[in-house]
Amino acid sequence: MANAVAHAIDIGEHLAVQAGTGTGKSLAYLVPVIEHAVRTGKTAIVSTATIALQKQLIDRDLPRLVEALAPHLGRTPEFAILKGRNNYLCLNKLHNTPDEPDDEPDELFDAFAVSRLGRDVRRIHDWAETTDIGDREEITPGVMDQAWRQVSVTSRECLGAARCPIGEDCFAERARAQAAHVDVVVTNHALLAIGALSDAQILPDHDVVVIDEAHELVDRVTGAAAAELTARTIVAAVRKCAKLIDERDSDQLHSASDNLGDVLDSIPAGLWETLPHGTEYALAAVRDAAWNARTAVGPMRSAGNAEPEALGARAAALSALDEIHDTVVRILENFGEPDAAKRRDVVWITADDRRGAILHVAPLSVAGLLRSSLFADATVILSSATLAIGGAFDALARTWGLPVTSNTPGETTRDADPALATGKEAPSDTQALRWSSLDAGSPFDHGRSGILYVASHLPAPGRDGLPPAYIDEIVDLITASGGRALGLFSSMRAAREATEQVRERIDTPVLCQGENATGQLVREFAANEETSLFGTLSLWQGVDVPGPSLSLVIMDRIPFPRPDDPLRRARQRAIESRGGNGFMSVAASHAALLLAQGAGRLLRSVDDKGVIAILDPRFATARYGGFLRSTLPPYWSTMDRSVALGALARIRDSRG
Repeated sequence: MANAVAHAIDIGEHLAVQAGTGTGKSLAYLVPVIEHAVRTGKTAIVSTATIALQKQLIDRDLPRLVEALAPHLGRTPEFAILKGRNNYLCLNKLHNTPDEPDDEPDELFDAFAVSRLGRDVRRIHDWAETTDIGDREEITPGVMDQAWRQVSVTSRECLGAARCPIGEDCFAERARAQAAHVDVVVTNHALLAIGALSDAQILPDHDVVVIDEAHELVDRVTGAAAAELTARTIVAAVRKCAKLIDERDSDQLHSASDNLGDVLDSIPAGLWETLPHGTEYALAAVRDAAWNARTAVGPMRSAGNAEPEALGARAAALSALDEIHDTVVRILENFGEPDAAKRRDVVWITADDRRGAILHVAPLSVAGLLRSSLFADATVILSSATLAIGGAFDALARTWGLPVTSNTPGETTRDADPALATGKEAPSDTQALRWSSLDAGSPFDHGRSGILYVASHLPAPGRDGLPPAYIDEIVDLITASGGRALGLFSSMRAAREATEQVRERIDTPVLCQGENATGQLVREFAANEETSLFGTLSLWQGVDVPGPSLSLVIMDRIPFPRPDDPLRRARQRAIESRGGNGFMSVAASHAALLLAQGAGRLLRSVDDKGVIAILDPRFATARYGGFLRSTLPPYWSTMDRSVALGALARIRDSRG
């Protein structure tokens, strides 16, 4: 893998690398990347999806590597971490914020929420007196988002180092300045996406980018490019600008907010194919009122030499108004395109008991954005334990905007929608992007260390909870393994239902996600060998428990996305409109990716052994079963229940 990364950098060709757990993929890409950065004097970017991997790179891998490489490179390589501005403490806002919160929590009548918010704000003020880097991650245990917003700013709200009275001491500016002069900058997919979406220079000049956990790239970039609008959001903006504009302008925006809220509350949740009756006028009224209020506030330069607190209030008001205005314009322009096939965005509405109706807008595809703003500007290395979906890299390559010449399930076109969404044009086919792929393998002998058991005798899963036969199967499997089970469920409802029923029928403990902080539950699960842990999505990808505490992974059903997921539904339709198989490209690929991630929880060291039990019989009987199976590691497979139970019992007995 290291040789392949070095070669890709040398020839300027993008590389997708699948490397299983335990391969040492971080070291495999860091060594050639560091060597290149030192030799050329150009910064390299390493982007991750999770805080855990960021911390591993910064706290463990990079400190060891730079020390080991220094004698060979002639100097000690330097590295830094860079996050979005709102991850850093804003000293100007801190100094103008009391120790008590200045906003009421959303849970207006929840006394506990009010008291917790106050405690968190006071903790932040105490921490601020000692911190050297101002990074929110330093605060342990963490604080509520609402408390952190009291002392942080977004890039839109920032006064700028030149205008801010404490700009010289700004933690975000200091981190950015440090990142501009190091060999390797570690960041996250969200900031990478913001840099691609913005005309401003977010990251330092670079010619190499490593995307670790690359299977998450599209979802993270989509999230960064998405926006939402609620009546409460508009009311909050009214409060921020109330002292800066005339009452007439304030009332106009407030009235537009009330009207939009009434209209949205009358519309059922779901995807918008067209603008529902009445929404065009309600949205236009919000757009115009937000623009009038913004004009009344005036640009930052008109504030002159105002006090820092006044400058901050103006920046916050402008940011809120811009976000509302831009979101509404984006929605209206999207439906202004009469040809639905040419629309860049997907718009849908959801209902929330606390926030009311929420209007969402997100890009139909981020392939064009990635192709024009990531792959066109640097050599990109994409790495993950799970990239070859259905046995090939093509499915993910298409979502990244890379050209694919072979036809795999789900597509018939050579180039998957590279120019859709985000307003940025993709390079033409005359500027074809070259890329290659590599499966670096795994240190595990999957065929000897693990069994893939498919319970083909069970009924197909239904919509009315877990069938009794599924509970019986789970009980028998956990009894055979003596606990030591990780239950991965398709919903929290199923996880809780299984926990409640299984606890009544076995003697070993069962933990359930949501009963405590997830990290604490995982630690308790790892520390007690007979304990089982049940949960949903974050456990499919976030559990690393090597050793005797985990010998059984149970998946209740194939993790297809919800059929009413508006964004995936729209993407599926777009593929079908071009003659492809939307189900295979979107739903089956999503399920295959999660299945592979879930199966990856079993073997975390070369001494681990165990069973992966898939209770959904469709894995064995459906036409798409082979596609799903080809994504998983080469475990020895069986549909014989007695074989799986016997293997678990032998593993249990061997561990005492």
